[in-house]
Parts: sequence; C-alpha cells; structure tokens
Amino acid sequence: MTPKWVVKTVQALDDYKLLITFHYDEKKIYDMKPLLEYNIFKPLKNIVFFNTVHTDGCTVVWNEEIDIDPECLYNEGISV
Repeated sequence: MTPKWVVKTVQALDDYKLLITFHYDEKKIYDMKPLLEYNIFKPLKNIVFFNTVHTDGCTVVWNEEIDIDPECLYNEGISV
C-alpha cells in the first residue's frame, strides 16, 4: 500500500508556496517561506529557481541537493 504522503504533483504558487497533490488526490498548500533562512534552502530565494520545483515520484525536489521530507509536507501542509 502506498503511503498517503507520497507526492503525485507539485506546483509553485506565489509567495513561496507549493500546491501539492498527494497519492490519494489530497491537495495541500505548503508555505516554504519559514525554511528560506536555512542554508540548504537559501537558493530557493531565487524565484526562477524556486519555480523549477518538481516531484521525483516521492517528494518535491529542486535539484539533487534540495528536497523536503514528504511526511513533513503532508503533516504541515494546509488542506485545500
């Protein structure tokens, strides 16, 4: 059985937010702004780079170095 927190699709929204659709078609909005002060996430302040977000079939990623735990996205995201 696939965990409910597996990311199916992701879309960058305004103001450093992500619209995430999880495996069972549940949608949540995740606010990235609080994370942008951490060194690993600082490159995402470049909005062009931020908008390159995509899924690797499990979570959201930007490149080989920047991703986020999908359980965190699911648990802390706001349902829509």
